[in-house]
Amino acid sequence: MLSRWCAALLMMITAVATAVAQPASVPVRVATLVLPPFVMEQGGALSGFSIDLWNAVAAKLDVSCSYQMTPDVKGVFDALRSAKADVAVSGLFYSIERDREFDFSYPIMEAGLRIMVRGTGQSSTPQPLRDLMNLLFSRVTLYWVGAAALIALIAARLMWFVQRHLRDDAAGSSQKYFPAIFRMMYWAATTLLTQADDAPPPHWAARALAVLWMFVGIVFVALYTAQLTTTLTVEQIQGAIKGPKDLPGKRVATLKGGSAVGYLRQHEVDVQEFDDLSHVYQALQNRDVDAVVLGAAGLDDYAAHEGKGLVRMVGLEFNKNDVGFVFPMGSRIRRRVDSALVALREDGTYQQIYDKWFGTQ
Repeated sequence: MLSRWCAALLMMITAVATAVAQPASVPVRVATLVLPPFVMEQGGALSGFSIDLWNAVAAKLDVSCSYQMTPDVKGVFDALRSAKADVAVSGLFYSIERDREFDFSYPIMEAGLRIMVRGTGQSSTPQPLRDLMNLLFSRVTLYWVGAAALIALIAARLMWFVQRHLRDDAAGSSQKYFPAIFRMMYWAATTLLTQADDAPPPHWAARALAVLWMFVGIVFVALYTAQLTTTLTVEQIQGAIKGPKDLPGKRVATLKGGSAVGYLRQHEVDVQEFDDLSHVYQALQNRDVDAVVLGAAGLDDYAAHEGKGLVRMVGLEFNKNDVGFVFPMGSRIRRRVDSALVALREDGTYQQIYDKWFGTQ
């Protein structure tokens, strides 16, 4: 009888131990997408900052993992929504919209957006006609045209006044404002631009005013030429886009569903979204867009490797935010992952992984 009780008790202990151990043997399902340098894939093997850090977390928690690749950012979040994944591991930014639907780990790094434009690569084919049209309708040209119209109107009014009140003949003194002012505007504009006075006024005061106006024209044209030359030189060296304030009105490529989309739309930028990173970069090289806006780490990596000599970075990081692992709402492993991340920072493992992919600070 005692032996039966012992056998039954042993079976219960074995069953409980098996039930407790069973969840630990189930791999954590990890959804990810290629986003260098956070996630990279070569020969079926995954690497990158986020992959190395997550593997260190998994080792700390003593759990196994099964990775599932998704084609884009939307695919990652769809895997979490449909309960096909337990965690998303990549270079995903925190945002208010995402926080309403998902849980985030402690930050694994802080990063911002950056701007990438074409460099001096051979694939950047010049388009003189489009460049000329952009110059003619640029803000600088519009400012100078407005200034020329204003000072030409002032000169025309002065010349009309002089000609009307100082001419000796009766016809001159009876000149009316309209249409005489239009003739004076034409005279002021042609003299300003060509420095030629085909019909010199008869009165000495009007002639003196005409000479003074030609001198003003010389100064005006010289200043405009200098400004235009400076603008062209700066755009040739630095490009028309030098920072976030230059993006409105430009065509900008980014990843579909990425964190940059909301920022760009909020600032009235012409956003063109692509599902794949390679298509984003190709659009820039094909001159389909004027710039690319993505996370700084990814753009820096591309500019230093595949895009070296073809693209360049402009401006500083902006719209900085935290990057972390993403979980379904109410995830039971998030707290354990947070504890593991704290432990990895304390024992120096996190810094070693960071230095491997981003260099020492």
